[in-house]
Amino acid sequence: MKRTIRSNISLIAVAVLFLWMKTYIVYKTSFNMDIENALQEFILLINPLSFIMLAMGIGFLFKSDKARNRYLLTTSFLLTFLLYANVVFYRFFNDFITMPLLFQTSNFADLGNSVTEEFSVTDILYFADVIILFLLLKFKPSFVKFRPMSKMNRRAYFLSAAAIMFLNLGLAEVERPQLLTRTFDREMLVKNIGTFNYHIYDIFLQSKSSAQRALADGSELTEVENFADAKYAAPDDELFGVAKGKNLIMVSVESTQAFVLNNTVNGQEITPFLNDFAKESLNFTNFYHQTGQGKTSDAEFLTENSLYPLSRGAVFFTHSGNEFNSMAEKLAENGYYSNAMHANNKSFWNRDIMYKSLGYERFYEVSDYDVNEDNSVNWGMKDIPFFEQSVGLMKEMPQPFYSKMITLTNHHPFYYDAEDQMIDEFNSNSGTLNRYFVTVRYTDESLKRFVEELKASGLYDNSVIVLYGDHYGISENHNEAMSQYLGKEVTPFVSAELQKVPFMIHIPGVDGREIPTVGGQVDVRPTLLHLLGIETKGDIQFGQDLLSDDHESFAAFRDGRFVTEDYVYADNKCWDKETEQPTDNSYCEPYIDKAAAELSYSDRVIYGDLLRFYDPDSAKKEE
Repeated sequence: MKRTIRSNISLIAVAVLFLWMKTYIVYKTSFNMDIENALQEFILLINPLSFIMLAMGIGFLFKSDKARNRYLLTTSFLLTFLLYANVVFYRFFNDFITMPLLFQTSNFADLGNSVTEEFSVTDILYFADVIILFLLLKFKPSFVKFRPMSKMNRRAYFLSAAAIMFLNLGLAEVERPQLLTRTFDREMLVKNIGTFNYHIYDIFLQSKSSAQRALADGSELTEVENFADAKYAAPDDELFGVAKGKNLIMVSVESTQAFVLNNTVNGQEITPFLNDFAKESLNFTNFYHQTGQGKTSDAEFLTENSLYPLSRGAVFFTHSGNEFNSMAEKLAENGYYSNAMHANNKSFWNRDIMYKSLGYERFYEVSDYDVNEDNSVNWGMKDIPFFEQSVGLMKEMPQPFYSKMITLTNHHPFYYDAEDQMIDEFNSNSGTLNRYFVTVRYTDESLKRFVEELKASGLYDNSVIVLYGDHYGISENHNEAMSQYLGKEVTPFVSAELQKVPFMIHIPGVDGREIPTVGGQVDVRPTLLHLLGIETKGDIQFGQDLLSDDHESFAAFRDGRFVTEDYVYADNKCWDKETEQPTDNSYCEPYIDKAAAELSYSDRVIYGDLLRFYDPDSAKKEE
């Protein structure tokens, strides 16, 4: 019997041990996870084991040696591939893959350089154990046995795996109470339950979200409406309607963070045009992006709907069939010709479908532009020719029009043509950050040319021009280089403050001024509609007019962080803005539930597709 046990478990032990140790090594070397104590380290060590044992243990059910060995090799490869996919994703986004993202295959072909930039020749080492396992199965050395396990030993094996799983979950609950019900942080999930169990949990969440729509009814909307009504901020009397009847041109400035404004690199000004434009505009200096995994599409979703994006995937993909009450639709109801302009494939981020749901009358996409090798770099058409050709299209539009424009050049990995370089690269250990300053400078120049084209076309004096950054360009994976540039450590507080993006509104005849109120992309819709003289009271929205006296200085991030006038909540700590140091958490506690409530109500609207039950005419009658 002893001999049977020894010869039966050896192969599965090799496969489990390889994958277990590799996963732990990946945790320590490829994911920047903060481990604060010995218990967290122990949880990190054991959390992959139960899933790996259970997954590999299914091989015991195969009676054929050939089928069993093939299963072990295939499973080892697939789990390694999933682990490696998270590594590559994490390198750029500092986040983990979700199931909705895996279904966004129409985006993969367009990722191009952004993906290849994150690959390394040494990445083959992630698959070293799979290669070794293959060689063991092929050559069958005498020290490895391949016989099936007895029923009693199989039972002991699976009970051991279950015991480890319950131990893991119990310790995780001690370390992070209500982990599976209250966390916004995928990293916290991976740290406590492991990469593979996290993906199982993610599949559960995806199934749950599908069920939420099927089971939702109009009764849920009342609570949401009450919450939204309580958040409403009445417009400023002097500014309401100050831009009534004017064209609205809103530019999503790709990957542009606010730290580049009024700043230099190597003594050279990074954004000379934006610095001047800000002085002529309503310039919001404490404005934050609030995007999740959907990045640019999330920024579009936020600004259009005043709803938060989802914590997993992109609404543009997962819920493109929902009913929405978008800014584009609202403007169309008020006589505007609503359109989007983006010289990229119309299917990227599912825009061709989602824009119809948002009520756009026209989408000017890559086929509407003259795109060639000479005017393209990195992800596609350069910003200067994009703006030049777009103004030509605008001149043919009926007025007033609403045009949303999306730039491309300042996009990871920030490649550029030599003739477009206007400043020197930064000198750090991050090629991404070094190039970033060059492409930001190019985009700044393109915006200058755009405004000049608008003036020459006669559109400038009758148009509101809105510029906003869609999301960060430099992730936390480049903190060392950012620390070098900023001259200080990138703490969780500094990281949160780096999520500031430009937001400027230029209105003909209105003097520019700096507006320091704290806000975010969720506030864009009510702010712009009120400037255009369109009331939003009764609308289901979670933002507030940034120009209203009733606006509360507050911005919630999708991951649970938030910013107030005096404090920043990040890394589960409350940071004092004045000292940039942690302070008593009691200062932030009143806002923790507020942030959670806003995100929760917004999620309920999206998951339940609750706006299909919303009657805007009825809401107006109740005002």
